[in-house]
Amino acid sequence: MESTFLLLLLVSSSVCAGNYSYLGTGASLAVCQPDTCALLSEVAAMREKLTAAAQAQGKLEESLSAVMQRMTTMEASLSSFRRQAEQLQTVNKAQEEQLQSLTNAVAVASSNVAFSAALGNSMGPFEQDTPLRYQRILSNIGNGYNPATGIFTAMVRGVYYFSYTMYNNNVGQSNSMVSLIKNSQRVVSTWGTVGNETHDSATNAAVVQLEAGDSVFVQLYATRIIYDNSYYYNTFSGFLLFTL
Repeated sequence: MESTFLLLLLVSSSVCAGNYSYLGTGASLAVCQPDTCALLSEVAAMREKLTAAAQAQGKLEESLSAVMQRMTTMEASLSSFRRQAEQLQTVNKAQEEQLQSLTNAVAVASSNVAFSAALGNSMGPFEQDTPLRYQRILSNIGNGYNPATGIFTAMVRGVYYFSYTMYNNNVGQSNSMVSLIKNSQRVVSTWGTVGNETHDSATNAAVVQLEAGDSVFVQLYATRIIYDNSYYYNTFSGFLLFTL
């Protein structure tokens, strides 16, 4: 193609630029054959356009190649993202199953609440009202009762049953008074402060509704005493009836 264009250009130069003076004045225009010269000029212009088009096509092909490479990279990244998403879905599913299992376990554990504890030694008198700390643990299912403080703490909202037994004094003047306390509210009480009877005891109980975090304990009032020994006359018990 290039050789053909060069030949046409040479012919155009010869025909359109030749010396025709021997034909007389004005003969060069007649012999030049304007149509042929115009055609050759158009051919030359077309060659330039084709060259420019070929260059543009080359650039387009380079751009297309770059785009294809980017698409290949993007497809690889997308495949990687898909694999990661599938792995995350698998992990999330496993975590959801574990969470459900833990939730079920907590629900079962929370519904199993019961404790019973005994005192084991005499207490009082104190200068102020004092929670009794029943140190001997007979049972503590759910770990709601804390022997270090003598306080039971509800883990779930529900209805609970509590009872306690108070043993008065073994000898001497009666001087005992205790109450079952919910948070800071007195629920039920027992007392023995009159007479010199020995071996007296009293029991009281209550069904109370508790919110999670509420506390229940047995309180010995200031200046009062209760008697106990290794026979464990004084006890404190409770259990969850049902959740709400």
